Amino acid sequence: MNENNKKIFYILMFIAMIGWGASWVHAKVLSAYINEYELVFLRNFFTVIAMIPVLFFSKKSLRINIKSLLLAIAVAVVMILYLKFYFLGTKFGTASLGGALVTTLVPINTFILMALFFDRKIEKKDRFALVLGAIGVLTILNIWSFSIEDIFTKHNLYFLLASILWPILTIISSKATKVSPLIFSFYMYIIMIILVLIFFVDIKELQYESYDSIFWINILSLGVFSTAFATTIYFVGVEKLGTNAVSSFIFLVPFFAILLSILFLGEEVHFTLFIGTILTLISVKILNNITIFKQNKSSI
Repeated sequence: MNENNKKIFYILMFIAMIGWGASWVHAKVLSAYINEYELVFLRNFFTVIAMIPVLFFSKKSLRINIKSLLLAIAVAVVMILYLKFYFLGTKFGTASLGGALVTTLVPINTFILMALFFDRKIEKKDRFALVLGAIGVLTILNIWSFSIEDIFTKHNLYFLLASILWPILTIISSKATKVSPLIFSFYMYIIMIILVLIFFVDIKELQYESYDSIFWINILSLGVFSTAFATTIYFVGVEKLGTNAVSSFIFLVPFFAILLSILFLGEEVHFTLFIGTILTLISVKILNNITIFKQNKSSI
C-alpha cells in the first residue's frame, strides 16, 4: 500500500473509530424503544444487509469449514451475552461511562486472561501497567467519592461483565485461522439473528408503529456505520497494514464515546472519567507495546 493510500485509509480508520464510539450513544437512544434482544436482531439484520455488497465486491468466498462454523456459533452465543450487558449497562447507566470503562478494560482483561490460561509471561512492566490500569478503572468508577451506592450499581456490573465477555469472544474467534475475519463475522451475525429469533424475539410483536425517525436513524447508523463499515475497515486495516499499525486507533474510541455522549445526549461527565480513561489507556499501551507516535527514520 503506497503512502497516498495509507493516508486515505488512516482517515477511514479515524472515521471507523467514531462509529465505534457512537455505538454507545445509539444504544442509549434505542433503549427507549426496544429491549436487548430486539437490538441484537435489528442491529445484525442491517449489518448483514450492509455487508453483502462488501463481500460481493471483495470477491471473498463464502465457504467456511466445520471448525470455523462451530466457532462462529460459540462466538455468536458469547456476543449475544456481550450485547445484552452492553445494552443494559448503557440503558441504566450512561453512554460515556460505558464507552470509557468497557473499551479501556477489554484489552486489560484480555491480557489477564491470556496470562492466567495461556501462560503469557508477566514482566515487571506488565505488573506496573496492571496496577496503573486498576487505578484508572477505579477512577473511572469514581471510587474516590467513597459512595458505595454509586460504585456498586447494576449498570457498573453490566459494564464489567461486558468487558470480560469481549476478551473471551476474541480468544475463541482467534482459533478460526482458516477463514477470513469478514466471512467469519458475516456468519456470526447470521447465527446471532437465527438464535435470537428462535429463543427471544417474535417479529410479529415488534412495535413498528412506535419507531420514529430518531429510532431508524440510530438503528441504521448502529448496524451500517458503527458495525458493518467500522468493522470492515478495521479488518481490512489489520490485513493490509498489520495489527500494530491499527491498534493505536482504538485509543480514540473512549474519547469519541465521551464526546458524542456530551454532544447528543447532554450527559454530564465528571473530570475523573477523563483522568481514569487516560490512566487505563496508558496501561493498555504498556501492556501491548503499542507505538502511538512513530518516528520517521531519515535515510543515510
